[in-house]
Amino acid sequence: MKWVTRAHVHVDRVACPWLIARFIDSQAEFLFVAPAIVKKVAEESGAIPFDVEGVELGHKDGHCSFVTIIEKYGLKDPVLHKMADIINAQILAILIRIFMHQELRQLPLGFHLCFLTITKISEINF
Repeated sequence: MKWVTRAHVHVDRVACPWLIARFIDSQAEFLFVAPAIVKKVAEESGAIPFDVEGVELGHKDGHCSFVTIIEKYGLKDPVLHKMADIINAQILAILIRIFMHQELRQLPLGFHLCFLTITKISEINF
């Protein structure tokens, strides 16, 4: 069976192919394509899309695709569930770092606005 997901492998897209090949489809063939064409490639090739927004085997209810795949295929191994916890935590850590980076990029603007406000207040008071 063919499986398709986004190119530029990250945590979930490393873990999911391993999970699929090891526990679901030992003959799996993986296609890594541009995010914009995953669904098109899936339709044209009959591949199962995963770890893509809006597909059955994507992130659901705050959980990563690894968890979604475990649930879909009824995998009960407690070690896989521990791995899922670790993968979810790693993805959350990445999202937090991205958010913090975006927020940190805004700090100079905030300092600038704060300085202008303090300057204006000082001018008014003196």
